[in-house]
Amino acid sequence: MIFAAGIGSRLRPITDRMPKALVPVGGVPMLQRTLLRLKEAGFNDVTINIHHFGQQIIDFLRQNDNFGMDIHISDERDELLDTGGGILKAKQLLEGDEPFLVHNVDILSDIDLKQVYDTHAQSGADATLLVSDRITTRKLLFGKDMRLHGWMNHTTGEVKPEGFIVNPQLHRELAFEGIHVISPTIFKYMGESTEWQGKFSIIPFYLSVCQELHLQGYELKDITWFDIGKPETLQKANEYYELNN
Repeated sequence: MIFAAGIGSRLRPITDRMPKALVPVGGVPMLQRTLLRLKEAGFNDVTINIHHFGQQIIDFLRQNDNFGMDIHISDERDELLDTGGGILKAKQLLEGDEPFLVHNVDILSDIDLKQVYDTHAQSGADATLLVSDRITTRKLLFGKDMRLHGWMNHTTGEVKPEGFIVNPQLHRELAFEGIHVISPTIFKYMGESTEWQGKFSIIPFYLSVCQELHLQGYELKDITWFDIGKPETLQKANEYYELNN
């Protein structure tokens, strides 16, 4: 699943006339770059959620024959549902016997996505989150076995889940990088009869179930990685891809 529904407010005025997913990076729309990376890794069945200028994304895919992939649209034009709600809305397109990979459209990298997927599938985990040791005030907390235990905001001191005690000797602080692999088992914990329905973010959901489910981190090292959701990083990505296309 590719998250392509975001408004891209940090990239205005570019996103005043197009969806963030179609903003070019090194002359190529970021959605195209993400799709081709997935195709290269062996993924051929893709769900894309849309909201802001959603018809432009539909037209773009049609004009390019879906890049030879089987692409489904999860339409959020009536209401933007955030990351967790977006996954839940697309449940019928994602649910099955196999795990599925979720990829933010504004993340570009040279990560081996097949290796990430295979690692998750072999682990038996309910979700595998790509993380790194980058500087940020908000960190996920993992045990030495890389199982997720909690989250901390260093600016406010807030900790989740409630009552969780951070132990620097036991917990590693790592930042989420916008790519994760999820097993369909998680759908039992969201939707009807739970608080996780409608619009919600996936990270608070993960933190609410991390003591019950097997949620693990996959640490990224020595990779090229760009979060191109803001002008300064978009510029850096443009420079990189113009040199390395």
